[in-house]
Amino acid sequence: MALVRGNAVVEDPFTNLAGREDIPSSGAIIVDLEQWRANRDALAGRADPVGIRLRSDQPPELIAAELGFLDMVALEFPAFKDGRAYSYARLLRDQYGYTGEIRAVGDVLLEQLHFMERTGFDAFELDSDDPLRDLQIARSEFDVWYQPSADGRMTAIELRHQRGG
Repeated sequence: MALVRGNAVVEDPFTNLAGREDIPSSGAIIVDLEQWRANRDALAGRADPVGIRLRSDQPPELIAAELGFLDMVALEFPAFKDGRAYSYARLLRDQYGYTGEIRAVGDVLLEQLHFMERTGFDAFELDSDDPLRDLQIARSEFDVWYQPSADGRMTAIELRHQRGG
């Protein structure tokens, strides 16, 4: 599994502890919602980065008050047909003002990458032989958008006004 952030495949600094009982005292970690709730005070006070992995049935409102303690939120795509994580990423960016990393995990498909970026994802766990090529293919599919989104790209109407048309 490759982690893509920006335009590069990067080493994942986080250790995924989801479902484990032992939590090391140092190092960047990813916990699940249950671990966060059970160890909130200790995790919130850590010097090292803490991320949380939310299942698709766990909306971001469950952690909205905790976002200031979290360096990364991983949103799970359990299957192609479950798109709740798109909405969750958009809520994290727009409603809750979250500026940390939002990572797509689980059943992350090439056909979805473009739309994931549009809704606020900025990192992707990809099962691919050439993840950068896949990301470039996804990014090149469209170059004009009608809807505003979390990625900050100008809409068609904004481009038209910018050009004086």
